[in-house]
Amino acid sequence: MSNSWDPIDTLHRGFDRVVAIYLVDTPDGPALVDTGPTSTLPAVEAALAARGLALGDLRHLLLTHIHLDHAGASGTIVRRHPHIQVHVSEIGAPHVVDPSRLEKSARMLYLDEFDTLWGELAPVPQENVHALGSEVLGLECFSAIGHAKHHVAFFGPDGTLYCGDSAGVRIEPARHIVAASPPPDIDVEGWHRTIDELERRSPDRLCITHFGVKTDPADHLRRLRERLDLFAERIGSGMGLDEFVALDRAELAAQGSDDADLYERAGSLVQSHAGLSRYWTKRREREANA
Repeated sequence: MSNSWDPIDTLHRGFDRVVAIYLVDTPDGPALVDTGPTSTLPAVEAALAARGLALGDLRHLLLTHIHLDHAGASGTIVRRHPHIQVHVSEIGAPHVVDPSRLEKSARMLYLDEFDTLWGELAPVPQENVHALGSEVLGLECFSAIGHAKHHVAFFGPDGTLYCGDSAGVRIEPARHIVAASPPPDIDVEGWHRTIDELERRSPDRLCITHFGVKTDPADHLRRLRERLDLFAERIGSGMGLDEFVALDRAELAAQGSDDADLYERAGSLVQSHAGLSRYWTKRREREANA
């Protein structure tokens, strides 16, 4: 199996370096790792055309998880091209078949911006949906919880690890990493176990959604672990939202980066504060009841 590893930039809301997806050559034909939201399909189709492919040439969609920036276009793609098969975690599969609950909660969060941000969220027919096991189309598949309980990662025999959000947010040329931690099911301990699994495979490169290919996987994962713990420590100690955002942005600026807007679009600090605040509330409730 071959792959150029070049990300497809979905140009979400017209911005580059925010949401990437990846084209993979499998034994059963071309596949996409994640789809981006439906609002970005024109950019995806243009990128595929530049590689000599049309959307209908795809055979499979491999979803790292079901958040809208990763899987939102799945139903629309399959409706247009019913031969395409969708592979997703067992936990995420029901929400791909019936995305109504997912859409309802997202609309409550994004309000009038939902349609502009994400576009249509269409169901995928049950017969097109396959719950992932330990292998798919020549790729190893394994649970990558932490960012979300329905998150998986894919590891290729060429040393490429498709991480989704399990390896955090890093928009080059900055080296700054954000451990994006939105509600509702952030699991810091689970994320540490996931980083252990990512490291154990000694990948040659990390393909992350936000954004691009990282060729320093050992250093990246070490620093991700540090940032995750730092985020959890700051919010666990009671740091407020304004201070949390200001401190992270000061750390980004200290690297000479002016990409704070892109970082916020890719991994909202507001949502990370909310997600980790929920994590600490739930954790302390469990400890009090133990």
